[in-house]
Amino acid sequence: MSPLPTSSASGSPLQALQSALRPPPAQAKPRLLVAGATGVLGNEVLRRLVGSGRYAHTEVLATEAMATGLSGVSIALAGLPSPIAQWAARPLPAHTGLVMFEPPRMYYGRERTLWTPAPSELPALAQWLKRCGVQALVVVVPHATGRLPDALKRGLANLDEQAVAALGFERLLLVRSARKAQDAAGKNVLERVAAWMLSTLRFMIPQAEQPVRPAKLAEFVDAALQLLPPGTHVAAPELLWQANQSGSRSGRGTGQAGGGMQGVVQDWLAAARNPAQNSAPNAKPD
Repeated sequence: MSPLPTSSASGSPLQALQSALRPPPAQAKPRLLVAGATGVLGNEVLRRLVGSGRYAHTEVLATEAMATGLSGVSIALAGLPSPIAQWAARPLPAHTGLVMFEPPRMYYGRERTLWTPAPSELPALAQWLKRCGVQALVVVVPHATGRLPDALKRGLANLDEQAVAALGFERLLLVRSARKAQDAAGKNVLERVAAWMLSTLRFMIPQAEQPVRPAKLAEFVDAALQLLPPGTHVAAPELLWQANQSGSRSGRGTGQAGGGMQGVVQDWLAAARNPAQNSAPNAKPD
């Protein structure tokens, strides 16, 4: 019995050329899950990441259902009053997670319904985000200005951070952001006097450890999420100060004004890969 005839066009050079010229399938955009989208910082970071167009959808944790004013953003109800360990994972997995701790501005009704974690809840929250499919996690860790020991600026500061790092995220970034002094309004006379006396100490704090502008911190987080390689990374206050001085241009930079935020991040990562060239006080990945 003779074999069936085959098409002469099968496996032809023309088909091979057409296959090579055919554009690859578009890669699906990741989903973003945000905890703590409150305060000036939370608002800036959320608007920048959502406006980047790099995420298919963004979910923001809240205590009540509400409408959002941003396209592609929806509310994910926190599983309160149950502890975080008992929360159910989100129906659709999220690739990127973002955690911030800035308290809500109570005169904004919308922010009163957003859920902001306490720092002590970070390990449990990170485990829940891991169950939700998060592979890249950014945590903006606030600290008192000028009170962070040098040994902790570029490494894991406590057991909670070590527990988060041990969960095995593909990429983990801890951003050590100096916290602005709280407003003395509403305090008694002695508290206001003490706050004033402490505020005079800010002139003794190095400029590189001062709080950075929320818009610049949001720009740094955005650039880091685009460039960060796998592993655990810690952004020290000095690195954020360099980011605060950067211009808005993208591309290579030196960390000086006008260098561009992506240049600051690229220089930081390059210095981390070559410790011998890391003479500047940049943060180094662990």
